[in-house]
Amino acid sequence: MAVGGDVAGWEFLSRRCAKGPVEERCCRTRSADLTAIRCDPRAGTTESRCPTPRSVVAMGSASSAHRAVYLDVDGRVQKVVFSRFCSPGDMKELFCTAAGLQRNTTISLMDVTGAMVSIDPTMPHNTEKSPYKVVPLSGEQLGDKEELFQNVLSQVAEQFSRAFRINELKAEVSNRLAMLEKRVELEGLKVVEIEKCRSDIQKLREEMASRSHSSFLDDSKKLTPRRDVPSYPKYHLSQETVEALRKPTFDVWQWEPNEMLSCLEHMYHDLGLVTDFSINPITLKRWLLCIHDNYRNNPFHNFRHCFCVTQMMYSMIHLCRLQEKITQMDILVLLTAAVCHDLDHPGYNNTYQINARTELAVRYNDISPLENHHCAVAFQIFSQPDCNIFSSIDPETFKLIRQGTITLILATDMARHGEIVDSFKQIVDVFDFSNEEHVTCLKMVLIKCCDISNEVRPTEVAEPWVDCLLEEYFMQSDREKLEGLPVAPFMDREKVTKPTAQIGFIKFVLIPMFETVEKVRMRPPLLREHGFGSLFPEIEEAMVQPLRESRDRYEELKQIEDATREVQKKKSENSTAGSERKYEAMLSKFTLYRCWKRPSAPMESGVARKEHEEGATGSESLYLPSTFRPREQHHWMLLLLDKDPQPPLGVKGNIPGTVGQGQHLRGSEVPLWSWFCPEEVHFGNAGMTGT
Repeated sequence: MAVGGDVAGWEFLSRRCAKGPVEERCCRTRSADLTAIRCDPRAGTTESRCPTPRSVVAMGSASSAHRAVYLDVDGRVQKVVFSRFCSPGDMKELFCTAAGLQRNTTISLMDVTGAMVSIDPTMPHNTEKSPYKVVPLSGEQLGDKEELFQNVLSQVAEQFSRAFRINELKAEVSNRLAMLEKRVELEGLKVVEIEKCRSDIQKLREEMASRSHSSFLDDSKKLTPRRDVPSYPKYHLSQETVEALRKPTFDVWQWEPNEMLSCLEHMYHDLGLVTDFSINPITLKRWLLCIHDNYRNNPFHNFRHCFCVTQMMYSMIHLCRLQEKITQMDILVLLTAAVCHDLDHPGYNNTYQINARTELAVRYNDISPLENHHCAVAFQIFSQPDCNIFSSIDPETFKLIRQGTITLILATDMARHGEIVDSFKQIVDVFDFSNEEHVTCLKMVLIKCCDISNEVRPTEVAEPWVDCLLEEYFMQSDREKLEGLPVAPFMDREKVTKPTAQIGFIKFVLIPMFETVEKVRMRPPLLREHGFGSLFPEIEEAMVQPLRESRDRYEELKQIEDATREVQKKKSENSTAGSERKYEAMLSKFTLYRCWKRPSAPMESGVARKEHEEGATGSESLYLPSTFRPREQHHWMLLLLDKDPQPPLGVKGNIPGTVGQGQHLRGSEVPLWSWFCPEEVHFGNAGMTGT
């Protein structure tokens, strides 16, 4: 018999069996599988079958490949037989057909306990007494499932989308990893730098803690010769530079270290030392480079000071025509001692070394510790084969050169100044170049002159050296105060000024020593033979006269300092304007004029010249304060007058009676005024800065 439901597309086949008629309905599906439903009226049940595929049936018995479940369809128990190879979809269609529902109806199976049973070939077996109930799902339930399905589908789509973007993600991840690696590397470098700084700080602390018992010498410091020679370009000195290099007025501030090295090299070639002593030019370069590396970066005792002293020695050799009077070996000793005289200077003088009991003082028994150290470093450098410019000299000659160089470097100790100058004065009137002791004494005085010859140079060249020296002095005095050591007054920043530091040194050290050299005369027999008196008359004009001018300039500045200090003292004691005018008149003899800078005038703080009007002859020197630096295109000129001043000849027109703002001068608190007349002297705030 036919089972209720849609029977469209079905074929009916009937046959008779021995036990009774059985009606079989078959469905031809797309997969060619046939579903048969057999009704047995005698048993009161309907049996549905899902036939086994032919390939499976052929492999074994059909009964072993089939399973059966019982369904409750509207109170009627129906047995459904299906193959264990059926798909869940086929089973759902079979169950729908058995329940009289359309094949695409969504159904669920519930057991007798109300639990949901999965529809698949491995579903649990039941009996006729416990059939599964077929429950078609409502639209609302279908909507929930549809929504769930859509969610799952969207997630799957999203996963597919992500899968397609995997290359982009890989690139992005690679970039981020690269950035992270760089950051990690940078952080690592920072850590390394921090550790290095910590290590350096710790070393510095340890050095400072043990400084009083330590040496300023690192025996291995920079003594290894440099093989990258020449490491500086080959300079060709112009004829103008060559001529200027032979004069005491040479400006040592215009040259870079490589240029100074080239100038030193030129000196050895120009004096014929390279040829006469078979000095290898490459060895000379390497030696000079090593010399440069072994001068410390001190404010004053540095490589530029070495060059300054050597250049002054070179100029004195030419100025005094020493090559005509002494041997080439003496010339070599003079120049080499000048180059090496302050090697590895620590920036603290012998007094500090001895008072602080440094290793240098202990090593050399408080006897010229710095000068002995300079000699030791010099010959440590010469002991390097690549830096030994004396390698071609026989041992006996080298011994003489070594002894002469050591003697001259030791002579630069200012503690021996009086002893050396007094010895030289004893032979001034009877000097004999054939006497080795006389020549040695002369060489000692010459290197002393060169070592402290800065004030011989023009003001604009000499002034910066005073600043450098005071800076080094102040560094030492500050340290001496911290360590509880004695402090020299000329090094104390609270007591010394430029004029006070320089006046006594120029008057009692420089001028007497240079005048002594200028007065050197040959003993009478030689005097009659050679027909001249003073051996070095050129020193008077080239060196002694500039020293006197420098002394006068500093004395003028000191007068201004003293007068200004007195005025400021009185101003602090008297608050009324009348009292101020009374004491300010003390400076009536000092007049300041404003003169426009001529293109030919020396720059900055040098000596300026003002020309007389047409028809007049001569010129007058006007000196600027030692610390002055011009701020515009004009200079401030200072005249010291003992009587009522008159306008300088170079100034046109009347002098205004008004007072301009002042220029504050470092170290001396001396105000400069744009204009003022002696009859009307007004002072404002010394710290005010004018234009």
